Amino acid sequence: MKKTYSLQAVFILAVLAPFFVKAQSASNGGSIFNEGTGYRRWSIGVNGGALAPVAIIGGSNDFTKWKASAGYGAYVKWQILHALGLRADYIGGKLTGDNSRNLGNDEAPNRKYSSFETKLKWSASLSAVVNVATINWLYRKNAVQIYVSAGGGLAGYSPRVELPGGDLKEYKPSGNIQEFIVPVGAGLKFKLSEIVNLDLGYTMHFVDGDNLDGYNYGRGKDKYSYGYGGLEFSLGRRNRPQLAWQNPARVMYDDLAAQKATLTQELAASREANAVLKADMDKLKADDDGDGVSNIFDKCPGTQAGAKVDGSGCDLPKPPPPPAVTQVTITEDDRRLVKDAIQNLEFETGRSSIKPSSYPSLNRVAEMLKNKGFSLKLGGHTDNVGNAQKNMALSKDRAESVKQYLVSQGANPSRIEAVGYGAGQPIASNKTAAGRQKNRRVEFTLY
Repeated sequence: MKKTYSLQAVFILAVLAPFFVKAQSASNGGSIFNEGTGYRRWSIGVNGGALAPVAIIGGSNDFTKWKASAGYGAYVKWQILHALGLRADYIGGKLTGDNSRNLGNDEAPNRKYSSFETKLKWSASLSAVVNVATINWLYRKNAVQIYVSAGGGLAGYSPRVELPGGDLKEYKPSGNIQEFIVPVGAGLKFKLSEIVNLDLGYTMHFVDGDNLDGYNYGRGKDKYSYGYGGLEFSLGRRNRPQLAWQNPARVMYDDLAAQKATLTQELAASREANAVLKADMDKLKADDDGDGVSNIFDKCPGTQAGAKVDGSGCDLPKPPPPPAVTQVTITEDDRRLVKDAIQNLEFETGRSSIKPSSYPSLNRVAEMLKNKGFSLKLGGHTDNVGNAQKNMALSKDRAESVKQYLVSQGANPSRIEAVGYGAGQPIASNKTAAGRQKNRRVEFTLY
């Protein structure tokens, strides 16, 4: 039981921790909830009121009748967000009570002491203050606030009790008692000006002990309350409003309304610009003669619709008529020249180089190709001796060698095709030397 209020304080700090984290991030980055540094954040307050050894939650202590006595207090407050602040409070005064109230049997209770008086020399606490509601929340600047607070602290006090015979006794003659307290309260605040606020509140203080009234009676712990009224003075530059009175909902509403107005203006301007752009585009796309070139670029207006024109809108020159097709006729003499070239064609052994002895017959074929416009297909072949891939490459190279030679003699390269077949199309048996000799050839196909 002695650790109950300590656990309550830890719980309260754990609940309020997210607010402190949010406050720190907001003060660093800025948001609608703190509006940067343009507000008053610090304030001090003084108050006076009534102290009583009782609380709305928990009732009175170990005497049957409590009495209200004068109390006084002061505090320093730092506003972190519009709805969250930290407040350091000091309270002093005295607490009194007696056993004059009957408990239902028309007799005063039989208690060890008849009355007590406790000097509350000081009570210091640190509390989180949360603004939970404002009366005029629809307005950007508020005038009335409802707030709640909770925290922890220490109280220093010295009780004195009265014995039934009238003798007075110091509860602890050796000095003051210091105990942990948990203050929980609520209040109503009125804004009188940008500097002064009227503060009305009520705070319950739960003591971590049963010594406040000088009588350790029962299992419950003591408590006391402070109802007060006072003034709060904000600190800072005169031209800055108090952050606690800022209404973030209204600020956000006004910001969104301003953004909407700006977007509406930008949209109207964009529509006007689009209309001008559309008119310019229509002017650029206008094409009176229908030739596909707009008037602004058309240097030859009046051309027939659908006519083929150049980029400036002028008629394209008509293409020349196609050349007459000449009938090509291959004669026996032509075939004999080709056959003679095939028979006289020889290559260096294992290579694609043509022997000079083959040049005269190839020259006659080249002259024929130039004069008569024939086309020629050259097909290279080899025997099956050696690697098939090398034979394929050799057959292709030999056909290309013949083509290159004919082209060097003036033949049209676009009318000559060179193909290699390797050993895939033999015309004789590869088992004899004579057959292999026949298979090593380049065929000429004239057309």
